[in-house]
Amino acid sequence: MTAEAAVVLPSLVLVGMALVWALLAASAQIQCVDAARAGARAAARQDPPDTVVATTRRAAPRGARVTVTREGDLVRVTVKASAPGPDGLSLELSDEAVALAEETVGVVRG
Repeated sequence: MTAEAAVVLPSLVLVGMALVWALLAASAQIQCVDAARAGARAAARQDPPDTVVATTRRAAPRGARVTVTREGDLVRVTVKASAPGPDGLSLELSDEAVALAEETVGVVRG
């Protein structure tokens, strides 16, 4: 093995590991987006709060934190998760979805 190959091979392995980590983090972010949307739809349908949280957690990454709030006619679902990184460098991933509560759809306010 030449000296150049001895330097290049570990560099290629490091770049490959970084790419795999980035793909895993992107996948977890997509799961956060999907989970927040599913939770917002469930909350907008007036599902019980426990059902909304369970629906959201099913679609969220493992260990995600789910928050459901109501602000007037709007329901807001927030999903936060950590994507572990190399040497303790983790990313905090989050997404939020807002939906109009179905009980208020079509209500005319005067």
